[in-house]
Amino acid sequence: MSESSSKKVLVTGYDGYIGAVLVERLIARGHQVRGLDTCYFQDCSFPQPSGPTEVVTKDIRDVSLEDLANVEAIIHLAALSNDPMGELDADLTLQINFEASARLAQLAKTAGVQRFLFSSSCSMYGSSTEAIANEDAPFNPLTAYAVSKVKTEAALSQLADSNFSPTFLRHATAYGMSPKLRFDLVLNNFVGCAITTGKIEIMSDGTPWRPLAHVEDIASAFIAALEAPIEDIHNQAFNIGQNAENYQVRDIAEAVRRVVPGSEVTYAAAASPDARSYRVDFTKVQRALPAFQPRWTIERGAKQLYEALTRSGITHEDFQGRGFVRLEQLKYLLSTGMIDAELRWSSLAKPAEIDRSAA
Repeated sequence: MSESSSKKVLVTGYDGYIGAVLVERLIARGHQVRGLDTCYFQDCSFPQPSGPTEVVTKDIRDVSLEDLANVEAIIHLAALSNDPMGELDADLTLQINFEASARLAQLAKTAGVQRFLFSSSCSMYGSSTEAIANEDAPFNPLTAYAVSKVKTEAALSQLADSNFSPTFLRHATAYGMSPKLRFDLVLNNFVGCAITTGKIEIMSDGTPWRPLAHVEDIASAFIAALEAPIEDIHNQAFNIGQNAENYQVRDIAEAVRRVVPGSEVTYAAAASPDARSYRVDFTKVQRALPAFQPRWTIERGAKQLYEALTRSGITHEDFQGRGFVRLEQLKYLLSTGMIDAELRWSSLAKPAEIDRSAA
């Protein structure tokens, strides 16, 4: 990519699971990256990511126009990032994931930021077992997290015009290695459980469907959208994943069992169907963004995790701990008074601004 086509990009949530992978790739592509994050998970690294060269340590609810100075595009990842965290406080989930996102988009439009790539989710489809959901399928959000994505897409779409172009990347359930590794994602959880206990415990009856996408492929989709002609993606939604990567939960568990020697699949007592079950069609993104070429399968991703975690000597205590489970980290910060009930840092605990300008 030529210097003239590089962009000054603000990545919110840069210190998260997807952000840590995406920032590295953006920089490798020649883009200038400013990262913004409240840094709840600054000490949850495996290993420490390199990060952007310019960092703003700030709650997404407090973003100002000054934070957007000279920015040409925003990739908005920041959110309470999965269903269990969302259910911690549904009102806060909407405040952070929806209201702060809508406010950020309005500020971006005022600041003259033309591209706004929103990290949305296939979980918006909620329960769609009878058909494969494309981008025009009806929404059936079953959690506060999914509701926040539906509401944010609608709000951002209303802002779209010739000067402001939102795009909605509804990615499948993520998996795979990241410097900010998480075990509160289904495939990652199964691999960690298999390594540390020898068992892959399914909490449902194994029948629900999930589309999966490797975190590196998700990062590649954001880059493809960032670099695409704006008229090809303006005010559109794209499901991010592969048609072949729709699986029932029991099939994900079996893939992990084949990778982790000596492991076995088990079912939790009184396991029952999970209402969240959906298969997704990814045809549109393959047609509209030919630069997006996903490379991963769940078996390759499970092997990647198995090899990395085996080398690390991870224990069961690590696997269950706050370093890898986002809800546990938030509970820790709340219980120690480092953040308050509104999930805002106390004045004594707030992370210091990180200066990587000379890096």
